[in-house]
Formats: sequence, C-alpha cells, structure tokens
Amino acid sequence: MTRRESREAAMCLLYEYSYNTHKTPGEIVNAAVENREEKLSGFTRELFTGACSRLPEIDTILTASADNWRLGRIARVPLAVLRLAVYELLTTGPENEKIVINEALEICRAYADEKAVAFVNGVLSKAVVAVGGART
Repeated sequence: MTRRESREAAMCLLYEYSYNTHKTPGEIVNAAVENREEKLSGFTRELFTGACSRLPEIDTILTASADNWRLGRIARVPLAVLRLAVYELLTTGPENEKIVINEALEICRAYADEKAVAFVNGVLSKAVVAVGGART
C-alpha cells in the first residue's frame, strides 16, 4: 500500500467514523479489516487513530480556518479530508506542508467535485498558519 493509498484509506475511515461516532476508532478499524481484501497499513492506522485522538483540537483549527462555515455544514468527504490533513500538519514538520496539502487535494479530487477541492485548498491554506504554533 502506497502512502497515498494509506492516506485515502485513513480518509475513508474518518468518513465512516463521522457516521458512527458511537463506535470507537478501534471498532471502525476492526470492521474495516474484516471487510477488506487488502490489509490496512500501519500508516493508515496511525493516521486514523491519531486524527481521532486529536479531533477536538483539529476541529478547533478547522473552525477558525473555515470562514463563516460551521463544521456541521461541511460535506463529510471534504471534512474527512480536512481532518486528516490538519492532523498530518500538526504531526509533521513545515517542510512537509506542500506534500500534505497536495495529497489532500488529490484525495478530495478523487471523491468530490472541484468546488470541494477549492474549498479544501482555501481552508488548508489558512490552517497551515494556525497549525504553525500548535505542532508536536
């Protein structure tokens, strides 16, 4: 599984989690493993569980970065892409910002329309600034 495929799988898990918040991230991963022919990579698991563990922080950054948009109004695919990208921005160095944003846009392009891609690009460009002081 390539890193992009891992990111894509993690985005799909985040998308599913948005519908099944009563389940734990572990239950979502276990169900995905049972229903997939291909195994989930360690990177996929790390991205998904890491993003889930920091959702309140990620959502705070997204709320501040998505001008005049409540998270509940954002379609679930772009929201999952944004959450994944912000998690990666928080946990990687500034040298990876362009890679993270490009990967997010390509994944969004595969699952949503160009308006969503433009929206994600705009939100991430603002999120990069917000994330600058919050990296760990």
